[in-house]
Amino acid sequence: MIKGSLVAIVSPMFDDGSLDLEAMRRLVEWHIAEGTNAIVAVGTTGESATVDPQEHIELVRAAVQAARGRVPVVAGTGANSTREAIELTRQARQAGADATLQVVPYYNRPTQDGMVRHFTAVAEAVDLPVILYNVPSRTASDLGVEATLRLSQVPGIVGLKDATGDMARAAHLLRRVPAGFALYSGNDDSALALMLLGGHGVVSVTANVAPRLMRQVCDAALSSDLPKARSLNSQLMPLHASLFVEPNPIPVKWALHRMGRIAGGLRSPLVPLSPAGRETVQAALREVGLT
Repeated sequence: MIKGSLVAIVSPMFDDGSLDLEAMRRLVEWHIAEGTNAIVAVGTTGESATVDPQEHIELVRAAVQAARGRVPVVAGTGANSTREAIELTRQARQAGADATLQVVPYYNRPTQDGMVRHFTAVAEAVDLPVILYNVPSRTASDLGVEATLRLSQVPGIVGLKDATGDMARAAHLLRRVPAGFALYSGNDDSALALMLLGGHGVVSVTANVAPRLMRQVCDAALSSDLPKARSLNSQLMPLHASLFVEPNPIPVKWALHRMGRIAGGLRSPLVPLSPAGRETVQAALREVGLT
């Protein structure tokens, strides 16, 4: 089981929107040096919606090559088509991914039974551990508790990234899922709460810019060092908020560019961070000593 700080890593791009795979490799190397526990490539923060299938696998492969087995690489290979999700997951496995993050199918709004069938089909078709990803604010569909519990019994489905922020739901799931099924926060600002309930870590946007601090928060929370966890978490709260002042990953990519880690490219229809947003992010970076 993967525990701790799993970075939802950005997909570096040049100003024209083309991929900067060498920057991706450098980011992975930096994350390993800073203590990040796992790399989650080409998820929401990795602009999965606007990279084509070939680019998708190129990004996964670059992360795998840079990691060299030192940390797990989780490939975001979900889709709103079951057939496409299976094919992309197969290619990610061939590229060397250690697990797959499977987002709830978006836009077409399947029923709970449809979601169960979708994720089960992916798990059965590809020999790669599956982490479910529930983010109803983006998908317009919510994987319910009972459907999650059914899926937790499916061989190969090993965890859930829960981006609902609902701690009552998280507590209910943690009480009923089988041993070995991991629950990760999909929200930095509620990650500490989930880990203190018994969760296993966070798939973190903030870890893109503060990997060591996010690792320290997770280590403290998972070892029940509550005073340290609370202190670090309090320190990071303004940064968590600033990275969502505009839609993710606009602010975090600007922050990384400001830190000299990547070029400033985004894929349209995402546009550069506004001047007001830059002021907010810059102030938060300064507050935690990152600039």
